[in-house]
Amino acid sequence: MNRRHFLLGTTALAALGVLGPRAAQAEAEKFEITLSDAEWRKRLTPEQFAVLRRHGTEPAFSSPLDKEFRKGIYACAGCDLPLYSSDAKFDSGTGWPSFTAPLPDAVRTSEDRTLLVFVRTEVHCRRCGGHLGHVFDDGPKPTGKRYCMDGVALKFTPA
Repeated sequence: MNRRHFLLGTTALAALGVLGPRAAQAEAEKFEITLSDAEWRKRLTPEQFAVLRRHGTEPAFSSPLDKEFRKGIYACAGCDLPLYSSDAKFDSGTGWPSFTAPLPDAVRTSEDRTLLVFVRTEVHCRRCGGHLGHVFDDGPKPTGKRYCMDGVALKFTPA
């Protein structure tokens, strides 16, 4: 398969909604804070926009928040909603800030099928819909969950 056939094939899949179901879902769901792309671009850095609004992923081990272990609160970088307490943070060794549980009524989840090989659970801010990362069932007790978040999607405020 050459590059041209690959690009045509992925374009066709995207047109059918196989590669882009999250974009359609995000547009269909209403959030307390809804801004245009231009407004989000003014509010966010290019890296934050790529992750929060375009479902990107920052490189592993690139966020200083991965090694942040002071007491405090992690909030959405898009809308400042408190999402995670430092009490739930742990070092997962994956290179992304990880938590055992979010704060009450802070996040929502949706099905992410963009990898086509397996289904992941996407985590997004319940107030602005920003993509935060994914949650997996391989975390420590007490929840057994690993909320693997993109650090660029978070703001840390020390206690």
